[in-house]
Amino acid sequence: MEAGENVTPDRIRAVRAEKSTMRSRDLADSLGVAEAQVLAAQCGAGVTRIAAHPDGLMPRMPGFGEAMALTRNDSAVIEKTGVYGDYTSGEHAAMVQGPAINLRIFPHHWVHGFAVEEQKGGRIRRSLQIFDAAGDAVHKIYLGEDGIEAEWADLLAALRLEDQSDSLGVAPREPVEPTKSDPAGAGRLREEWDRLTDTKPFPEMLRKLGMNRLGAYRIAGAPRARALDPAGMSGLLDGLAERALPFMLFVGNRGCIEVHGGPAANIKPTGPWLNILDPDFNLHLRGDHVAELWAVTRPTRRGPAVSVEAFDARGALILQALGMRQGEVDHTPGWGDLVATLPGLGTAVTA
Repeated sequence: MEAGENVTPDRIRAVRAEKSTMRSRDLADSLGVAEAQVLAAQCGAGVTRIAAHPDGLMPRMPGFGEAMALTRNDSAVIEKTGVYGDYTSGEHAAMVQGPAINLRIFPHHWVHGFAVEEQKGGRIRRSLQIFDAAGDAVHKIYLGEDGIEAEWADLLAALRLEDQSDSLGVAPREPVEPTKSDPAGAGRLREEWDRLTDTKPFPEMLRKLGMNRLGAYRIAGAPRARALDPAGMSGLLDGLAERALPFMLFVGNRGCIEVHGGPAANIKPTGPWLNILDPDFNLHLRGDHVAELWAVTRPTRRGPAVSVEAFDARGALILQALGMRQGEVDHTPGWGDLVATLPGLGTAVTA
């Protein structure tokens, strides 16, 4: 790996020319720079800097028709194909809601934006790529190849930035929040947990108690939180496919969470990767990055809501999977039955 601070835009372009098929993220890692800096180096050669805020970008997306939405973190990538639906703006949190593509957006982290045109197999592939202050990808949109020239030109005219320089300054990456727990407060945690009537107040409850998710799970005890064998992630995906169970999957980063709702059919492990390869839904998960796996049960007015949550060795959340709500019932029996089959490691503390 080269020293990132010494890598010039000229050097990035030269390596890109040598390794034209390498993904931008992998090229960035090989050079020790941020992925956004790789794109910035190509400004004027198929890459245009655009305003990154979702308020300017997302209302335009339905006009492009079918697209592929991609959101990732260091351990998982989710891809959904469909039409971007209704956009709801918000200062701290915004949303895209549609039959196929559902996003939870945190605009503060939408810092650098690029419109990208690439030659692929004799055709032009267009994408819109958003990055945070550190230059890490927040969300990418890969557009259809045909019939979008007018919409693309309108978007560039509206969102193109005056600054089209080929160098980009980035901020240091924000560290993963350390696990926050309070064993002396375990009793209060359980009391507050058992009084829940909905899942939405759960994060605020943890903040008031001075804890975060992983810290709380480690002391809550069964049946609230059950530690699973991390290798059970493979069994979960296989079980979803075998039982044809619809489920909810949340994969994201600080700036965007992408949601899948529905079944998963085609499970294809490849080396360390656990993959779902369905026509309009892909998941690529580094199974070897799952350091802790938890089955979590929260009470709601509609019955218990059961989730499976994967964390990496730093304590960062990789993904969450939940039973898909059916009518007024959060807990679908098939989902609960599947989670109950996953091998456990024993709970940190008994209730």
